[in-house]
Amino acid sequence: MTKDQAAAALREIGTILELQGENPFKCRAYLSAARTLETAPADLAELVRANRLGELPGIGEALREKITTLVTTGKLPYLDQLRSSIPSGLLALLDLPGLGPKKLRALREKLKIESLQALQKACEDGRLASLDGFGQKTATNLLEAIARRATYSKLHRLGDALPAAKILLEHVKKCPAVQKAEIGGSLRRGKEIVKDLDLIAASSRPKVVMQAFVSAPNVEKVIAHGETKSSVLLAGGIPCDLRVIPPEAWATALAHFTGSKEHNIALRQRAIDRGLHLSEWGLFKGKSKTPMKLREEKDLHKALGLSFIPPELREDSGEIVAAEKNDLPDLLTRDQIRGCLHNHTNASDGQDTLAAMAQTAADLGLEWLGIADHSKSSFQAHGLDEKRLLAQLDEIRSLNSKKPRCTLLAGTECDILKGGKLDFPDSLLSELDYVIASVHAGFSSDEEEMTNRVIRAMENEHVTCLGHPTGRLLLERESYALNIPKILDAAAATGTWIELNANPWRLDLDWRWWHKARDLGILCCINPDAHKTSHLRFLDIGVTLARKGWLRAKDVVNTRTLAQLRKLL
Repeated sequence: MTKDQAAAALREIGTILELQGENPFKCRAYLSAARTLETAPADLAELVRANRLGELPGIGEALREKITTLVTTGKLPYLDQLRSSIPSGLLALLDLPGLGPKKLRALREKLKIESLQALQKACEDGRLASLDGFGQKTATNLLEAIARRATYSKLHRLGDALPAAKILLEHVKKCPAVQKAEIGGSLRRGKEIVKDLDLIAASSRPKVVMQAFVSAPNVEKVIAHGETKSSVLLAGGIPCDLRVIPPEAWATALAHFTGSKEHNIALRQRAIDRGLHLSEWGLFKGKSKTPMKLREEKDLHKALGLSFIPPELREDSGEIVAAEKNDLPDLLTRDQIRGCLHNHTNASDGQDTLAAMAQTAADLGLEWLGIADHSKSSFQAHGLDEKRLLAQLDEIRSLNSKKPRCTLLAGTECDILKGGKLDFPDSLLSELDYVIASVHAGFSSDEEEMTNRVIRAMENEHVTCLGHPTGRLLLERESYALNIPKILDAAAATGTWIELNANPWRLDLDWRWWHKARDLGILCCINPDAHKTSHLRFLDIGVTLARKGWLRAKDVVNTRTLAQLRKLL
């Protein structure tokens, strides 16, 4: 059993336990262990054989036994027992908005609801509306949610969700009754995929704010319109909630509704350990009903003995321990970005010319811009052969001779062919400023074959950077089989940079690996993989994901001046 499969099994255990009302800390232990396995630095089977599972953080004796059983037998009786204790379709109901484990448990106990069909019937015949804590509005909303499920995807890419949220946020901020407003939830944390959007506003006149929210131009449908919370559906089927809280609760409410859930649990426990009580309504001393005065989240963190934790890091992945030691990284910022290397022109499958790309890059404040059109084997992308690539090199030199505001660098996105061979000979690659090596075909290879193929390419002295390492397309195509720890070790050994492909469909390499890559001394190269001038703005999303991966300016190639970059190259 692979790490991903074992992690999925642990995650399923945690979810079922939560649905059954088990101790939340026990549920959290399984969910945390799943995340630990996904990013474990060694082969899982090897860890089991060497009896080294205990070296992984958060893996106690009980979890070691279960993981060992999973890996050695491919099964886990405990998970089978849990699965048999609930109907197979029950877990799927948790995807419906407003129906968490506690409410679903109540529906199961009181109405015997164990399937989507049973839930729909209970909403339609009035039984659900008659339950305490539900009501007709809840029944109506659930029916609408069930209908939407067939039409809309329940997941949305960061690149789609963020612009929609920003438009809505700006609309809310214009309301005179709003004192403060911010994006919350997983979107504020920079997750690459989100289920919905969360906005938080501080106001002493919530009804006015709610009316402004539900009447926003990009709202397609109002799902719920309350005094302090409303829910709407935006274009593209993206659900969004707005919560209005009293101004004095701003700091704790923003932190609470930003999450993550695991991070919040850890913060609340830290408060308890200090004789405090933390909720979205405030931070309280002992049994006092008067909250401490906190203006911003940094004041909350300070009251808990922590340095400020940026939203992107709030995933309960070591940020609280680091904040306690004042050891959080000075994260990368957008204004530190001076250039990027992976960009396409109309010479291959891009839409704009060299000159247009350079002009837009200069307008965005970039000092240098790399051009890496596809190589000849990417025939579907009109890849360049040797002759066309050399002609492009001459054109870049000609443009640079005019001393533009943004200097162009000549590169290629060179296909990694079967066995790790590169699409161009070394003699041609040596003529370029840099080489990005990427896999564009042959995704069906097994993990060992694909890993060896990529590593062999990285061992070529002319390869500068590994492009979109796992080949994933979010919500469309899974990553091909690849041993990421081995790839990172090879990158560290060869000095190969790893790309953080900032195209919203890719965001590859995944943010969960960057802390490990950073600690190995691997340089990150954030690239928009731009196929037209507007795509250069994907750098903003790339910076967000780099921050989520704990990256500092010095860890990212893009922060170098042109002179520093040339020295690196």
